Amino acid sequence: MFLNKPRAIQYMRDHQLDALVATSPVNITYFTGYHIWLDPLFKDYMMTPGASSDVAQRYAIFTADGKTALVVGSLMAINATDLEVSDRALVGDPGVDMTLSPADLSPDTPERIRLLFSTLRSADASASPTDALVRLLRAYGLAEARIGIEMEGLTSAAKSSLAPAMPRAVLKDCTNTIRLIRMVKTPIEIERLARATEIAEKAAAESLALAQPGAWTVDLLARYRLGLAERGADFDHFAYGIHGLGIATETNHRLRPQDVEYVDFGCRYGYYTSDSGLTLAVQPLGSELARRYEAVKRCMEAGEASLQPGIRASAVQEAMQKSFADDGITGAFPHGHGVGLELRDYPILVPDTRLRIRDDCVDVPADVPLEADMVINLEAPVFMPGVGSLHVEKTFVLTPTGSRPLAPQARETPFLPAVSIH
Repeated sequence: MFLNKPRAIQYMRDHQLDALVATSPVNITYFTGYHIWLDPLFKDYMMTPGASSDVAQRYAIFTADGKTALVVGSLMAINATDLEVSDRALVGDPGVDMTLSPADLSPDTPERIRLLFSTLRSADASASPTDALVRLLRAYGLAEARIGIEMEGLTSAAKSSLAPAMPRAVLKDCTNTIRLIRMVKTPIEIERLARATEIAEKAAAESLALAQPGAWTVDLLARYRLGLAERGADFDHFAYGIHGLGIATETNHRLRPQDVEYVDFGCRYGYYTSDSGLTLAVQPLGSELARRYEAVKRCMEAGEASLQPGIRASAVQEAMQKSFADDGITGAFPHGHGVGLELRDYPILVPDTRLRIRDDCVDVPADVPLEADMVINLEAPVFMPGVGSLHVEKTFVLTPTGSRPLAPQARETPFLPAVSIH
């Protein structure tokens, strides 16, 4: 389980909430550890032609006294057998044939599997996920409680049925509240993010070692994917510059001796996403690009030096932008963002937008103050059309007194394939 329980409980106390209910696949994973690749992809019309494009409604509950519960489809419940949750509610017809005797349920069958078998036999095929949610909330004594609901993940059918089913409860939108809870990472989250970053760095180094003149970028991508798979990670992204014209992911390009390009890459490990970046130089840089690369490094150093708990997110971006301006680079946008279960978590380190992060529970400036145990990604790209592109991207963990690197990320020089293969 990844949920930052103390932080969640503090938010609940601050806003007089008795429970939080997650409704999106990413936040159900955050609350319970439950994950299946299909949940965010499989839409109603894919089984019922003419139906909506809603994904199947699922729920996770976290109560103020620390209980967690999961509402999951019957046929997918086996993915939840190892979870440390207080309760599981199975909904929908599992579509299994129960007419034969389960000869394989021997005395040494794990108890969790035996329990799932008995639960499948008694699953309420006619119950909707919202029916099961309401039953759990009532069983927890929350029929008249103040409940924060991630409204953004509710289908239209769930929205129309939930409030009438809980007439005495006060239902509050807590979509952004949950995002703010997720900003500060637990030790297991930091560990997953560090491992994801380490894997991506190694796979990228193996891939970019092939970046000799005449090599095709599609082959670099294939080697990167292979390197991730060999280390137990899944592909997230591999993007690169072409002649400084922008960011490419689908365009194949044959490398030239003079190519100097932005590369951005990441993977998913244990549901957590890394984000890294560097400069690929097929051959050593000329004097002007070398000077500019030093400016990119100084920009990153300025951002890193400014990472302190208590300062506003925009102050980090301001320090990076000023560093570029001091070196005469004005057509670039250095910035940063949190990483976690999604490629970009709060906080987002950009100039102050004067917007607010709000829902029925929270209402705070979008330019949030940084906190210890945030995991922050800083990136400093420079695109020079017709010339090339430069990039340095690194990830840090906020500490009580500053920051530390999340994982080793060597950026003293651009990545030179001719050096890496010797």
